[in-house]
Amino acid sequence: MKRSLKFIQPLILILLIGGLYGFAEHRHKNRKLTNIKVSFTETENLYVTEEVVNKLLIQSNDSVSSIDKETLDLNRVEAMLNDHDMIENAEVFLTLDGKLKATVSQRKPIGRVAGNSSFYLDRNGEIMPLSEYYSARVPLMFGFDGSTVAEVYGIVSYIQNDDFLRKHVTGITRLNAEAYALELRENDFQVYFGDTTMIDLKFNNFKAFYKKATKDKKLNTYKKVNLQFGDQVVCTKK
Repeated sequence: MKRSLKFIQPLILILLIGGLYGFAEHRHKNRKLTNIKVSFTETENLYVTEEVVNKLLIQSNDSVSSIDKETLDLNRVEAMLNDHDMIENAEVFLTLDGKLKATVSQRKPIGRVAGNSSFYLDRNGEIMPLSEYYSARVPLMFGFDGSTVAEVYGIVSYIQNDDFLRKHVTGITRLNAEAYALELRENDFQVYFGDTTMIDLKFNNFKAFYKKATKDKKLNTYKKVNLQFGDQVVCTKK
């Protein structure tokens, strides 16, 4: 009898632990979500609101407390967020205390096409629709459409990543397939950029010219600044 108890007691203990684990697992899976938390990696400009993300997270207009962990498909919710026009990347996860969290990276505009159709060019060189919540302060792009806007991605991206150019360049005009002109915020002369080759050299020459002309107080004496030759800046006076 004593030998039997020695074998029965561990078996009972194992069954008890297994039952408690199964009960806890079942309770965990069926626990209702208690809260949702959305965080944006870049919060200075919100092209999509937290409310919009919340609705996508719960997959309906119902209260978040009506959804349990077992029925929530995280992969589907994450895919829904990543399919949104204003979202570049999203990661969704559940916490142990029943909270649904999402980290959202928005798409970032670097230029805005103006014309019959208006849209953004984003930092990845892709077309991005305008947002109803916020209008980005980026260079306006004239003479472009969906099939030609990618031509100047290199120029626009360079401007976006340069503090001086981002401050001064307000517009880009497509003159033809191999010629582009820039507009400046504080000066009325046109900057003829030429084609999309030697971007780094052309902009470095332009910044050197601008700095010297400002020092010499001659910026307002020019009506055109030509950068197309790359190795030099050719200016036309008024």
